[in-house]
Amino acid sequence: MTLRLPGANRRAAHQVFSQGFYPDPEFDFTVRCVLGGTGYGAAEPGEVFATIDTAPSGDHQRWFDAWSATGERARALADAEWAAGRMAASAGAYLRSATYFSVAVDAASALDDDEALHTAFRRHRSSWDGFVEASGPLAETVAIPYESTAMPGVFFTPVAAPGPRPTLVMVNGSDGAISSMWGLGAAGALERGYNALVFDGPGQQSMLFEQGVGFRPDWEAVLTPVVDFLLARDDVDPDRLAVWGISQGGFWVPQALAYEKRFAAAVADPGVVDVSTSWNAHIPESLLKKFRAGDRKAFDRNMAFGMKFSTDSRRTWRFRSRPYGQESYFDTLAEVSRYALSDSVAAQISTPLLITDPEHEQFWPGQSAALADLAGDATLVPFTASEGADFHCQPMARKLCDARVFGWLETQFGAVTAPSRDG
Repeated sequence: MTLRLPGANRRAAHQVFSQGFYPDPEFDFTVRCVLGGTGYGAAEPGEVFATIDTAPSGDHQRWFDAWSATGERARALADAEWAAGRMAASAGAYLRSATYFSVAVDAASALDDDEALHTAFRRHRSSWDGFVEASGPLAETVAIPYESTAMPGVFFTPVAAPGPRPTLVMVNGSDGAISSMWGLGAAGALERGYNALVFDGPGQQSMLFEQGVGFRPDWEAVLTPVVDFLLARDDVDPDRLAVWGISQGGFWVPQALAYEKRFAAAVADPGVVDVSTSWNAHIPESLLKKFRAGDRKAFDRNMAFGMKFSTDSRRTWRFRSRPYGQESYFDTLAEVSRYALSDSVAAQISTPLLITDPEHEQFWPGQSAALADLAGDATLVPFTASEGADFHCQPMARKLCDARVFGWLETQFGAVTAPSRDG
């Protein structure tokens, strides 16, 4: 019996990995990221494919509506399982709901509708909180002291794991949801007997949307209080503390390592030396010359004129610039330019550092190798399309990534005994 898909291009249907799920690169990459979470229960393939069936490429309103609807369906299932006392099923559905609502949060940025964004964010966080609560003793909601406030996070620990254990700190990127950290390293850490801490730092989701706290380049000011918090716990082994930076976290982590020396090992996924290059790639060279010359007035005038003709560029700039807290185009790019790892700072990194290097890196191509050249004790690990592991943060090969990262961590920490599920 042959299955024929209505309306499908049967000749190329099997080439979706190389040809893409969407012609729109943003939509395509999002689908890859969501599917990458299926290995750790953060999404269901059927739910993902049913969702994208209803959202045409480039239609941001239908994209937002589709992911919001899928988030609500998973949320209703989670609530029903909770009411029936089935905590494992409830936790899984809440986690999937959080994933789908996190896509809706990003999608809302294209609608120029702050109310839609904040509504989707509240639904996302509520589902994430449901996952944490349904996970029972595995998960503990924490507040990490930071300056005059606190950074919200979750401390996960393996089942039946008394005593101090190696602990992995996950550092997110510029716009990722806290729930994404589950499939990007936290779940893999728990499987292998590690504790795992996920949190929102300055400029990241809850810190930005709820507290109005923006980014900062000197991430040592963030990770030092995180380490202080962890070392006050009796279930954390102070000699086996690791940190894993995802996406723009691949800049923040190396920056912090130059000053915060209490991590025994670190991962940059991928390596980022200069954040601004991903911005500059979309600005005409004629305008960049005005920026470099300090011609604020001309740069702002020409940028504003150009934005009138590109809705996508305007909404992307608006969303990406918000955490940097600047008003003008010139001041925003000047602030972003501060997020660069100087040779003198990189020379101070003494922590063993694994750097992922995915083929077809879209945002910071070549910077993983550049960071490996700058850092002292660095291991560069390639990921390729032939093994299904290309693109930024190798989104569809997170199990493979975990195997390589935790294998390397074992060479730093020694073997870690994973607790049995039966206690």
